Amino acid sequence: MINSQIEIDTYDTRILAELQNDARISMSELGRRVHLSQPAVVERVKKLELSGVIAGYRAVLNPSALGYGIRAMVRVGRADFASVVKRIEQTPEVISAFNVTGEDSWILEIAVQDVPHLDDVVSKFCLLAQTSTCIILKSVRENHALQSVNLIRAKALPPDGAKSERKRAPALRKPARSAMKK
Repeated sequence: MINSQIEIDTYDTRILAELQNDARISMSELGRRVHLSQPAVVERVKKLELSGVIAGYRAVLNPSALGYGIRAMVRVGRADFASVVKRIEQTPEVISAFNVTGEDSWILEIAVQDVPHLDDVVSKFCLLAQTSTCIILKSVRENHALQSVNLIRAKALPPDGAKSERKRAPALRKPARSAMKK
């Protein structure tokens, strides 16, 4: 059962950061890194798994090492939902699929071998709706570690009792008339 109202404290946040960095870490090593005993870490990880905060563990693969030389984002226009879902399920090159708001209904991330393979995959979706494709040149951030929303908010708020002050730029002074005449 997933509980979206779970309390996440500093230890949980540190545990989540470590697991997102290396999900294969042993519980004893994880305990050392977050300064808790192994049984305490095991209990906290179990709580995070049961609550749905930790949804699973997986290996991150390098598409290039598997022969996929091109990754691309494909925007698919408005089309019958069930038809697009069926086409996604029939297309192993689709890595991620997002049903979105806006002018397009779908954004797909695909991995293909080369340009002819890209054309074959995109053509399958062109039969359903108008598409637009962008080839990914470089990934700047992928699989970035998430933090608890409460932790992010806590970092953004000023400490208790402190007034939030906005720093102003120093005012520009006009030079004195006597300085202007020289």
